[in-house]
Amino acid sequence: MNNVDLGKEVKRLVHSNRYEKGYVCAVDVLLQLGYLTKDDYESWRFGRIDYLEKVCKTNLGKLTFINKLIGKYSDELALKSSWTAYNQFGKGIKRRLRFSKSGDESIEDKYATHYIDTKRINELKEMK
Repeated sequence: MNNVDLGKEVKRLVHSNRYEKGYVCAVDVLLQLGYLTKDDYESWRFGRIDYLEKVCKTNLGKLTFINKLIGKYSDELALKSSWTAYNQFGKGIKRRLRFSKSGDESIEDKYATHYIDTKRINELKEMK
């Protein structure tokens, strides 16, 4: 997928996730794009994979581009950014999971940020 098509698809997914869930996060978008499999995601969450980028089915340039687009479209929708801790699932010590090989704080923060539409979340709660 070229960057123009990828940009359109990420925008569609940002709008879709905002409407369906009330929030947008990078992991959901990567799963929906097919760059991350459910099995690989679960292996990472249980600590069997060192860092998430290792199992993504695209290059680091595309992953960076996707994260930038998620931030851009979330800003356009005036969504509130909220850092979210991703800790290991399962028994034993709950260590903080890494997204990138480098562990660079700015990269980790981009992956861990959820963009929240509080109004939509309240609507979804009322519907339940």
